[in-house]
Amino acid sequence: MKTAHDIIIRPVITEASMDKLADKKYTFEVMDGATKSEIAAAVEEIFKVDVLCVNTISMKKKPKRLGVHAGYKSAWKKAIVTLKPDSKTIEFFDGMN
Repeated sequence: MKTAHDIIIRPVITEASMDKLADKKYTFEVMDGATKSEIAAAVEEIFKVDVLCVNTISMKKKPKRLGVHAGYKSAWKKAIVTLKPDSKTIEFFDGMN
């Protein structure tokens, strides 16, 4: 059985994701097999907010090199969660701006 903390792995903190905070859009790395409804329920349970919609993106693996050693960074799944306009913000991200 998947718990909310199994579905939401970590927040994604980048310049692009920080620019979306004003629109109440938050970016998370999520479990590969998670559905949009599971992600929405997990965010609502963990952060006590109201979710409007969830957009998911499967990030492909990228080639990486370190000298002569070549390999790949792992593929992962990203979710952009939009909150309802009357919902409160996620406090974790408030200190980032």
